[in-house]
Amino acid sequence: MALASVLLAPGSYGPALAAVVANHLAILTASLLPRSSLLGPNVTRLWADGDDREQVVALTFDDGPDPEVTPAVLELLKAAGARATFFCVGARAESSPDLITAIRAGGHGVENHTYSHPNGFALGGPGAMEREIVRAQEALEDPAAGRPRLFRSPAGMQNPWLAIVLARTALSLVSWTRRGFDTVSRDGGRVAARLERGLRAGDILLLHDGRSARDARGRPVVLEALPRILDRMGRSGLRSEALHAILGQRG
Repeated sequence: MALASVLLAPGSYGPALAAVVANHLAILTASLLPRSSLLGPNVTRLWADGDDREQVVALTFDDGPDPEVTPAVLELLKAAGARATFFCVGARAESSPDLITAIRAGGHGVENHTYSHPNGFALGGPGAMEREIVRAQEALEDPAAGRPRLFRSPAGMQNPWLAIVLARTALSLVSWTRRGFDTVSRDGGRVAARLERGLRAGDILLLHDGRSARDARGRPVVLEALPRILDRMGRSGLRSEALHAILGQRG
């Protein structure tokens, strides 16, 4: 449109250039906001604010499975009677298929978090993005459970191609309501506090069973934060369910 404007009215070069710059800035801003829906549908809560028919939240874990951390997370969830969703990296799933089996056996969801978790995922074109997503789908497919239906981008970053690729691969983008920053914070108490602040039904909470930061004792902070969050949920009358179960029930 800017080019057509310049061709039809050469004197409009300045406004046309300003429009192009503004457009690119808007796209860049949307790409850097993980919870943005400007570039396509993005699930940030289980349902709209004000809908409190169910006292449910969704605990989600990214970047696994991890041979050390994931089993411990599963034990904590089992003890609390909680169900969660694991956005898994395909290559890691191939290296630890027993952990994927254990996740599913616990009633948890296994969803797509790309095959290799490239840091520059959102800088790629549609072809590169689709290859990462499809290869992860193949790695995470299960004869009984089928393929994942949900996708979370590395670091939550998007670009204008992502919605098109997800439509082609029959996946829905999911981000979060709040995150604990447990990959950078070395204090499990602060991680838990970030997730507990304003916690209410319908929230989607982000933690990591892969790439969790370590506290001063070398212990993964997610293993310190998770019991606190589960305790807070219990005292608040909230329970955690897998995303595929609650989103599927609500269509």
